[in-house]
Amino acid sequence: MTKILVDGTEVDVPADYTLLQACEIAGAEIPRFCFHERLSIAGNCRMCLVELKGAPKPVASCAYAVKDCRPGPNGEPPEVLTRSGLTKKAREGVMEFLLINHPLDCPICDQGGHCDLQDQAMAYGVDSTRYKENKRAVEEKYIGPLVRTAMNRCIHCTRCVRFLAEVAGVPDLGAIGRGEDMEITSYLEQAMGSELQGNVADLCPVGALVPKPQSYNVRPWELHKTESIDVMDAVGSAIRVDARGREVMQINPRLNEDINEEWISDKTRQVVDGLRLQRLDRPFLRENGRLRPASWGEAFAAIAAKVKGTDPSRIGALVGDLAGVEEIFALKQLMTALGVTNRDSRQAGEAIDPAWGRAAYTLPVTIPGIEQADAILLVGTNPRLEASLLNVRIRKRWRMAPLAVGLIGEDVDLTYPHTYLGAGPETLADLAAGQHSFHAVLEKAERPLVIVGTGAVARPDGAAVLAAAAAYAKAIGAVTPDWNGFGVLPTAAARAGALDLGFVPGEGGLDFAGICAAGALDVVFNLGADERAIEPGAFVIYQGTHGDLGAMRADVILPGATYTEKSATFVNLEGRVQMTGRAGFPPGDAREDWAILRALSERLGHTLPYDSLAALRRALYAEYPVFAALNAVQGGDVAATVETLSGLGGSPARDGFVSPISDFYLSNPIARASRVLAECSNLARGRALEAAE
Repeated sequence: MTKILVDGTEVDVPADYTLLQACEIAGAEIPRFCFHERLSIAGNCRMCLVELKGAPKPVASCAYAVKDCRPGPNGEPPEVLTRSGLTKKAREGVMEFLLINHPLDCPICDQGGHCDLQDQAMAYGVDSTRYKENKRAVEEKYIGPLVRTAMNRCIHCTRCVRFLAEVAGVPDLGAIGRGEDMEITSYLEQAMGSELQGNVADLCPVGALVPKPQSYNVRPWELHKTESIDVMDAVGSAIRVDARGREVMQINPRLNEDINEEWISDKTRQVVDGLRLQRLDRPFLRENGRLRPASWGEAFAAIAAKVKGTDPSRIGALVGDLAGVEEIFALKQLMTALGVTNRDSRQAGEAIDPAWGRAAYTLPVTIPGIEQADAILLVGTNPRLEASLLNVRIRKRWRMAPLAVGLIGEDVDLTYPHTYLGAGPETLADLAAGQHSFHAVLEKAERPLVIVGTGAVARPDGAAVLAAAAAYAKAIGAVTPDWNGFGVLPTAAARAGALDLGFVPGEGGLDFAGICAAGALDVVFNLGADERAIEPGAFVIYQGTHGDLGAMRADVILPGATYTEKSATFVNLEGRVQMTGRAGFPPGDAREDWAILRALSERLGHTLPYDSLAALRRALYAEYPVFAALNAVQGGDVAATVETLSGLGGSPARDGFVSPISDFYLSNPIARASRVLAECSNLARGRALEAAE
């Protein structure tokens, strides 16, 4: 530790800290534009100038290390002044310089209300300028459908360039020209290709980059803000849902160091219009082959008439990817009361049994735990599309120090160097037999990590593949008392919670594929499962939010609430219990899903024993205490799970692994309803075709 004086306050800081960090520890506020805690130091804007005693001129505190400061003539600690006259004059000069070419369009600028330049000009600037020359004009750039440019405002802080190069791992933006002619642009003005590109608008401090879909639609002071979590994938990113009245206007990231830090994926951010388009806002009943609007009473009566005349062995229940724990719990209780054992939540067809242990369907190493791994083996997964923020964490670990990453499955660009080992189970067998050089890397690693993707287990031989991966993880010492180096990466927000509830076939019950088969059942309750079609022959009750595949097949439609319209519990890929916040109410006659099931249970003669969400949660926590520990990760006994899995045996097929996410932007019914994400999907397909050629 090194002693340093900041405005007369003595603090002890590590020698490798910058002056900016030391000043903040001492409680001094330092303005900045180019500096960001998660990006490399650029030293572009000079707004963070401070006076360092003994230095010939003010120094940029973001780029000056404490260890480079000289002590006083008698050995006194270095002294920094952040409020001296020299510092004040230097900052005023920098601000005056930054505003030379900045346009005077604050009243119409989308950044107004949360603009760093505006705030700091008021705090550290002056009310006049000595520059009378004409302002520079820069042509606007097309960089994609998600970010709009206003490059006249750009101050060349390069935050956007550094974010894409360092965090996202793609060279989508760069600088051309020098001095006054410098411009930030994409290569030949092409659209950015990163699935994290929307974060550059959050990073831009001056309004040069703003979210295009939300442009000129809303001001910050019009919104009420609700803290929630994302369900577009299984990461469970912390988000803030901003709504005006009943309508969600924008979704922004919240800081959560354990999960998404301060980033979110573009699908999470831009699914906003999908929340209101193609919505189911009233019950529907199919008559003479056509769906017609109906009342809740008519819909319930039709369901009751059908269920009461059907044997429980001919009834089934399915759960989709966006269902909350509460409605899954209510559906399971209703099916149990009816004597139904045909039920499943593994929509992708995963060969997973919750009886094997939590590590069979979660990643107990946790997302921040990835930073401790020194070698990673990815089996049948493409984390860039399946869990973008998890992929960001793997890339962060690679940037911290050289990291060996091996990939078995589709050969894809993961945004960091990796060794492509092969396509399928045969490669895993060769690795286990020591026939590949990467085996030595994993064997020598102190903390190896084996991540098995849904693409490896969502196949007929999934259990055999999982057994082979677990046996290999055991052989290389991936699971020890101090290190949980084995796990399965789910792709759906609802999957882990449903498996925690045991929503899988009961004794003699059919699985997802069996329930969907033609003529297999007479009645099917479908709770938001839209990725697989139910074959003809069954009477289908669809409970969901959008007019997607499930609604098209339904005989009765019960309109539910999206994740922004209810308080619901989800379990993320780590096994962390989280809860959404209600930012608005469902449209029309739509209701929260648990309430629909409670009302339906009464008509079916098996009334569920709760009348409120609080009462439901009391019953849930009593039966499944794991859900009571919010924001806590409970991975279970990983060693026991690996032991169980490695003993399953079986012979995997020769087919290569295929990721279940073929289109990142259109992976669920809410996303498929979004026009913005449809445009992103078209661009992504175009880039894939160009690359294939």
